[in-house]
Amino acid sequence: MSLFPDTELNNVVELKGIGQSYDGGANWIIKDLDFLIQDKPDQGQFIVILGMSGCGKSTLLRYIAGLQQPTEGSVILDGKPADRNNRSSMVFQQYSSLPWMTVLENVALALKYKGISKSEREQKAYELIELVGLKGHEWKYAQYPTLSGGQLQRVAIARSIIANPSIILMDEPFGALDIKTRLKMQELLSDVWHKFQSTVIFVTHDIAEAVYLADDIYIMKSAPSRFVRHIPVTLPLIRNLETKRDPLYTQLVHQVEDAMMEVSEMG
Repeated sequence: MSLFPDTELNNVVELKGIGQSYDGGANWIIKDLDFLIQDKPDQGQFIVILGMSGCGKSTLLRYIAGLQQPTEGSVILDGKPADRNNRSSMVFQQYSSLPWMTVLENVALALKYKGISKSEREQKAYELIELVGLKGHEWKYAQYPTLSGGQLQRVAIARSIIANPSIILMDEPFGALDIKTRLKMQELLSDVWHKFQSTVIFVTHDIAEAVYLADDIYIMKSAPSRFVRHIPVTLPLIRNLETKRDPLYTQLVHQVEDAMMEVSEMG
């Protein structure tokens, strides 16, 4: 049975027959990989991808973001092939803001490239800056240590939303943050997801974080990589810190841990 049963819902992201080789096909890093995310009306989706280091999790995000083309297969977003005019922005673990620009200029940058007037793009940027908790920092330069690590990731999230709120790609965005900031960022991201009903595709190595944030978890195997496990997260849609005290949460963490161990032993 397929991990990705096709239904009558609209396809948001579809990867079909993906293969990735860097030596002309002698060795395949990824082979025969399919991935399908369908729209959940009035909700959006929060998908977490797990897998061993080097299995290609970040590569999949780069396909969807239009930053890399697979050796074979197709990438389709909202029914159209991914290209320069049909792409999504990405939040990386490394701070990606332009340090010679202010917070406001960084957040509004995508709208500038779209030809939107300065007054309109700044108005929208101000709204998102307030949403991510950076009001009062608009004219600070987006660089460390002028802004903290958590603040720089808030800039990146706001920039991603303003570019395309329907699909948000995140590659271990909280990996370098301290635990207190990381927990706050998890809460912020959950709020953003529900507000915009976005499709969030999130890569992490943190199983507890994956269970807390996701409504679906997919696990990749290595050599060559493809998806082999799907674990629905049956927690309430709206979560808070009390969710982590729920026995179901602990049970799901153990279930994902066991699945990761099984997948790590696959040839």
